[in-house]
Amino acid sequence: MNAPASVRIDKWLWAIRLFKTRGLATEACRHGRVTVGGQAVKPSRDVKISDLIVAKTGDITRTVKVLALLEHRVGAQMVREYAEDLTPASEYEKPRERFLQPLFSRPKGAGRPTKKDRRQMDKLF
Repeated sequence: MNAPASVRIDKWLWAIRLFKTRGLATEACRHGRVTVGGQAVKPSRDVKISDLIVAKTGDITRTVKVLALLEHRVGAQMVREYAEDLTPASEYEKPRERFLQPLFSRPKGAGRPTKKDRRQMDKLF
């Protein structure tokens, strides 16, 4: 399979599975959530080998280095040949932090909850 001479950034982001659809990759570029070298890019910008791409996908800000160009979507195992993931491990922990924090807390030794406290706790559920 011959490597293409140039590829649009939205197509490349979709092909390496950073976004689920090409439309989502295009929208992320239009809204400034994809940057190359600190500059927001348009979806039609061409990707170059060794570009450092920072893309915000949901709660995670992913950092990817371009190793090779491709136009068609590849399997998850083959992505390593085309992109190097430089995202820090702390970014992958962000979505989990929301579930690990308690919904409410009471200081130890405060005694039983009052009627007002119980009403506030019931609002959470």
